[in-house]
Amino acid sequence: MTTRSGPSVLEIAGIGFGPSNMALAIALEEIHGAGVNSRGPTMEFFERQPAFGWHRGMLMEGATMQVSFLKDLATMRDPGSRYTFTAYLKAKGRLAKFINSKTLFPFRVEFHDYLEWAASHFAPVVSYGSDVLGIRPVVEDGVMEYLDVIVRTFPDGSDPIVRRARNVVIGTGLAPWLPDGVKESARVWHSSRLMDRATALTGAPRGFVVIGAGQSAAEAAEYLHHTFSGAQVNAVFARYGYSVADDSPFTNSIFDPEAVDEFYGASQEVKQDLLDYHANTNYSVVDLSLTEELYRRTYQESVLGRQRLRIHRVSRVRAVEEHPDGVRVTVEHLPDRSVEVLDVDAVVYATGYRPSDPAPLLQDLLPECKLDDAGRLALDRDYRIVTAGDVRCGVYLHGGSAERTHGLSAGLLSNTAVRSGEIADSIVKR
Repeated sequence: MTTRSGPSVLEIAGIGFGPSNMALAIALEEIHGAGVNSRGPTMEFFERQPAFGWHRGMLMEGATMQVSFLKDLATMRDPGSRYTFTAYLKAKGRLAKFINSKTLFPFRVEFHDYLEWAASHFAPVVSYGSDVLGIRPVVEDGVMEYLDVIVRTFPDGSDPIVRRARNVVIGTGLAPWLPDGVKESARVWHSSRLMDRATALTGAPRGFVVIGAGQSAAEAAEYLHHTFSGAQVNAVFARYGYSVADDSPFTNSIFDPEAVDEFYGASQEVKQDLLDYHANTNYSVVDLSLTEELYRRTYQESVLGRQRLRIHRVSRVRAVEEHPDGVRVTVEHLPDRSVEVLDVDAVVYATGYRPSDPAPLLQDLLPECKLDDAGRLALDRDYRIVTAGDVRCGVYLHGGSAERTHGLSAGLLSNTAVRSGEIADSIVKR
């Protein structure tokens, strides 16, 4: 195991370089002067992907963001930042055209391009193709002063390197989730791989099954129905229909920065109530315009007598059996227990995501970390893991893992700019 050349001790080592840690890098640069050859705090980020990418498998043509462009990497913290979405539009020569489009919700491919543009400014402090294997405490005179981040770089497979840091910020995002027993293959995919896997199919597909009732499921059904004009698309879910996302103004205030303080200070009972009340802002819900478009298509096809988009509502998949020529899917209609067998080319599981579990990275630190009543890592308001008194270094959690303590915005773009600024301030002040 070797030590990479560079500063002997980093102030910040970031695990993952998605929007959360990218916004952190921006805040550290703009507020505290961090950067290459600067006098500010030193930082380095380790990203498993070979290059920057954000939900690449769902960058369908015409798909739009579900949050306003003003909730970018910087605007909510500092509208004058040089890393705002409007600064990107200016740099690309599209500011006037975007204004003329009269929308708050840019195309997803454009927002991805914005994120790539922002990421390019931090190339010197990001190691792509790097897998963090663990975090090892460094104890001096009985006090945990530093953290050694153990990293393996792909694809050379060389010995792991070690980077020492005073603070580690874990921003590994969400991981695709599949039901127990489901394994991905060339014909069975999670929706996060939709674009790559669908375009790799040979011949003219005859049919698909899409499992799920959320935004990704609806988008997958729409994309497959539009792209493969000869294929039947079967949408299977246990609800009676797609549930519409609540993005009304009053409800949307649950994502305001001020709401984090209220949520964090509330009792556990109130926290759970709020998560339950407002789950329909983010989980298993679909934009109204997309539900209307899918309904319009099913109705039009019923008029024409050629039903290519089929909605199997109040239903569940009982079996998925692959064979050399496709996949046989057994669907049960729950009210009457009737069964239908579908022979298709591929099955898409739009079954959502789960926050990446930080525990495997923190195995050597867990004895010094405090837990809540449910046995989960306790977090301070500044997103730092609560530790024993003889720990001076810091570990911060970015993203969905903080939802139970900081509210629904913890893992979403909505509050990324402000949240990252808070973490940056906490690191520098401590």
